[in-house]
Amino acid sequence: MTELSISRRGFMAGASSLLAMTAAGCTTILPPARATQQQTLPPPIPEEVVMMYAARPEEQFPLPAVDLRYLDPQYFRRRVPYPTLEKPGTVIVDTANFYVYHVENDGMAMRYGAGMGRAGFEWSGRGHIAYSREWPVWTPPSEMVDRQPELEKWRRGQPPGLDNPLGARALYIHQGNRDTIYRVHGTGETWTIGHAVSSGCVRLLHHDIIHLADNVRYGSTIVVM
Repeated sequence: MTELSISRRGFMAGASSLLAMTAAGCTTILPPARATQQQTLPPPIPEEVVMMYAARPEEQFPLPAVDLRYLDPQYFRRRVPYPTLEKPGTVIVDTANFYVYHVENDGMAMRYGAGMGRAGFEWSGRGHIAYSREWPVWTPPSEMVDRQPELEKWRRGQPPGLDNPLGARALYIHQGNRDTIYRVHGTGETWTIGHAVSSGCVRLLHHDIIHLADNVRYGSTIVVM
């Protein structure tokens, strides 16, 4: 048998083996390169937004920076066009869309993202902002304590702090001389903004409620839709 015959036989055997391996799905030959699908990344957060929600060490209870990964950009605080018949200074709570507007001049308003709780949907209409408190004490209603016995320790009030449900500031809403028990207050639970949560009234991020409380006038109208 000649060397040429052996080589040809070896080639044919090798080719047959390769075909068999290919048919069995064992080939190591890579398929033609395919264009990889480009991953869509979220847009970078603007520097002014990062600074707006930066740490606030000067507060009575120092506030950490907001983790903006958990906040939908549509709920960043921003000035927006907002035509309305309400006069400047009015606070409007849009419960359906999870926004709070502070009406300004020239058809503009400062808009804040909000989280809503059961109490936030229970009252609607017009009232006024009687006053605000910095780092307020939270006193749960007696019926809430009855439903949740673990709150008994706060029946006479929970001291202020980062864990206090009212947060860094609270706006107290009255109708005439009557307290509606309705509050617009702070929260550190970033993920609740833009959502209906289990309890509470209207909550803004600590940084946003501080901004609103610093700019609103006592006696200003509040409209809850």
